[in-house]
Amino acid sequence: MSTDTHERRPVTPAPGWDLDEAPFHAGEIAVQTRAGVREKAEIGGRRGIRRYLPEQHRQFFAQLPFIVLGGIDAQGQPWATLRIGAPGFISSPDATTLRIAGKPLDGDPLARAWQAGAALGGLGIEPPTRRRNRVNGVVTADEDGVLTVKVRQSFGNCAKYIQSRTPTRIEQGHTATEPASERRAATLDAADRELIASSDTYFIATRSTLADDAASQGVDVSHRGGPPGFVRIEDERTFVAPDYRGNQFFNTLGNLAEDSRAGLLFIDFDRGDLLYVAARAEIVWETAALETFADAQRLVRFTVEEVRRSPASLPFRWSAVEYAPQFAVAGAASTPPSGN
Repeated sequence: MSTDTHERRPVTPAPGWDLDEAPFHAGEIAVQTRAGVREKAEIGGRRGIRRYLPEQHRQFFAQLPFIVLGGIDAQGQPWATLRIGAPGFISSPDATTLRIAGKPLDGDPLARAWQAGAALGGLGIEPPTRRRNRVNGVVTADEDGVLTVKVRQSFGNCAKYIQSRTPTRIEQGHTATEPASERRAATLDAADRELIASSDTYFIATRSTLADDAASQGVDVSHRGGPPGFVRIEDERTFVAPDYRGNQFFNTLGNLAEDSRAGLLFIDFDRGDLLYVAARAEIVWETAALETFADAQRLVRFTVEEVRRSPASLPFRWSAVEYAPQFAVAGAASTPPSGN
């Protein structure tokens, strides 16, 4: 068999965005423009965002024990939630379809929200390896709790700012703390504020206007990470988070520019509590407060509208955290960037 190099065929890159219309809606474009990265975002988006799942993404989702979902309730409020299952509970029968089985957790605010036509944002994240991939689409069926999703956007994110933890599944009856009833409130109590102030990770779901059926419209769910204290509590209804340089797509801030409603999820990795927060978000571009967040380019101020806390509902125990390597470089006294 010949091994001449002239017989080797070059590897053709997987095609990116294949439509004439931009992969971004008006809100994303407006934020990209104000941030001065519009041209870079357009080039990067057309290269990196696809309307199908690459094979490596299909394999990646299939090996996960949980997925982060973003969706909208009957009042139009976005929420970020988790769905769990044995590896393989997420499958991809073809490159434009994702099936999500598993089960919603106790207190999941989206448990009854899924129906044909519902917008869905998905984040596959593997904390031990710091890999993550995004998928946004539309639910085409909910059959006995198995969601079938038509993929509309798929793209990867870098590993920056993800804390490494290894989850181990436990039987719910073996938790250290017996499950308590779900709490609902209009403000953050002392325990909620303590959890947020000590968190090094949260997830945020946002939505566009969904005014038409354009491929750029939908729901997005994103990861944010930082050292404990990177989210600052102002009072029982308000907290502030920094926004730093990321992939420059501005999916989250672009959605907030169109609809200020956001759904945040904080996890108590020791107890298994899940704290769901429905809030209104304000993007703060210019303020003296920026100087107190090292390297922040913007801030996002969240005003709480509803709080739900589900004690001991996450059936994982986690290994000790290994902070993302960027944090050691930034130094203990500074606040490094959170992921986009």
